[in-house]
Amino acid sequence: MPQNPWFETVAEAQRRARKRLPSSVYGALVAGSEHGRTIDDNAAAFVDLGFAPHVVGHHAERDLTTTVLGVETAFPVLISPTGVQAVHPEGEVAVARAAANRGVIMGLSSFASKPVEEVVAANPDTFFQLYWSGTRDSMVQRMDRARSAGAKALIATLDWSFSHGRDWGSPQIPDKLDVRTMAKFAPDVLPRPRWLWTYLRSGRLPDLTVPNLRPPGGEAPTFFGAYGEWMQTTPPTWEDVAWLRKEWGGPFLLKGVTRVDDAKRAVDAGVTAISVSNHGGNNLDTTPATVRVLPSVVDAVGDDIEVLLDGGVRRGSDVAKALALGARAVLVGRAYLWGLAANGQAGVENVLDILRGGLDSAVLGLGRSSVHELSPDDLVIPPGFALTLGGTSAPAPVAG
Repeated sequence: MPQNPWFETVAEAQRRARKRLPSSVYGALVAGSEHGRTIDDNAAAFVDLGFAPHVVGHHAERDLTTTVLGVETAFPVLISPTGVQAVHPEGEVAVARAAANRGVIMGLSSFASKPVEEVVAANPDTFFQLYWSGTRDSMVQRMDRARSAGAKALIATLDWSFSHGRDWGSPQIPDKLDVRTMAKFAPDVLPRPRWLWTYLRSGRLPDLTVPNLRPPGGEAPTFFGAYGEWMQTTPPTWEDVAWLRKEWGGPFLLKGVTRVDDAKRAVDAGVTAISVSNHGGNNLDTTPATVRVLPSVVDAVGDDIEVLLDGGVRRGSDVAKALALGARAVLVGRAYLWGLAANGQAGVENVLDILRGGLDSAVLGLGRSSVHELSPDDLVIPPGFALTLGGTSAPAPVAG
């Protein structure tokens, strides 16, 4: 009997992605670093939080809408920018269409496999993400291109420290696909005929170049070529952050903040918003789960700028918990990529429906009429759950 393409949880999307994808491709999606403590804690921390629901007084209609950096969204979930989505031939364009169909904002990585022009055409509510990579002139060119394409905000991701090594092993990822490379990876790909057939039917092979970093009149670099440029670029200062914000000239989100002192410096640099993020556990392992440090960051700067959260969101109830602790919205990464791998654009829409439905159920059960009414009173917060980094409290070890 054919498998129903619909799935009811993100966990099921992940299981289907693992069965469908070559092991090297699936391994790239899981990612993580070193021991993998942070990637596990990001998700586990949400489970440590409980709800305090009401039994009577529920609202028949509930408002899930909000705005992020002045852009309206049907519910407070954004597509987090992730690089080279070669799990499906349509990649970021399929994701953008799915997000548009569900009324949410698309985040596009500068390391994406599809050009910003195509993605904005699929979803006008697109935020473009930029790394501090290359010369200032090249970064200006990339921002100008994104602005001309219609991107509505810039996301600057600056928390990457090029951590290497995973205890479970890192997947082999080719620099480009040629006959020799395809022969080498055949034992990994041929046992996954459905994934291979999807590409053969599309008439194209996985594209491992990054078109949004293509210089004027030049060729798009490969992923590893772009990664090498990034590694060799002198890390930015807070003055550089202020320069980026000024050069962009519009809504500006700084992604990767976990410390109170960094959050305050971001406000001083003039950012519009920050995302409390540890790069999905792909950066310095044993960094605490983002939802543990969220309350301290919100307390420090939440009256000055918008505070978002990225990391570990797998359910709509996770979204509700983040909002109750002060986040304006959350960004999701792996969840929608598993949906994309499992069933293309429809799979991403499926994941977004799961998150929306779970959020709506939580708002209903908590007796709220709007996501904006959620507060810490709606939660059961274990002693020692919340952590403050770079503030008045000393950093505590990762719980769990």
